[in-house]
Amino acid sequence: MSGDELGRLDIEQILACLPQRYPFLMIDRIVDIDGVQSATGLKNITYNEPIFTGHFPSVPIFPGVLIIEGMAQTAGAIVIAANRQDGQNHLVYLVTVENAKFRKPAYPGDQIEYHIELAHLRRNIGKYNARAIVDGRVIAEAKIGAMILPEGTQ
Repeated sequence: MSGDELGRLDIEQILACLPQRYPFLMIDRIVDIDGVQSATGLKNITYNEPIFTGHFPSVPIFPGVLIIEGMAQTAGAIVIAANRQDGQNHLVYLVTVENAKFRKPAYPGDQIEYHIELAHLRRNIGKYNARAIVDGRVIAEAKIGAMILPEGTQ
């Protein structure tokens, strides 16, 4: 399957692409995939997430660092899925986070949409413009840089 034929990744396909597992998997589904160019990752936040026992018990706020991780996982999953055509497994490493801004908190019951768009690709390093959106409002944004390597070449 080529990257251009991708349209969405369900949870099983995401698990096949990414090494992250519960409780650190920050995306539930990816939709609107256009190869490695763009996609939208979806994360449903529930009060049952283990992070809320300590962040913060009286006012549960989804941590900004996990929003950044969700952006990075969305970009990584579509890059790995698009590169599977060469028959080799790959890993994606987060290498930069630039210009991160947090505008509004996310709470249990929210669905975060991670909108990512390729800004630059050079050999095995890509940079994505990423925005986290809840109910049509941007709650966070950043430029995410990642490096893809064939598994076993770390």
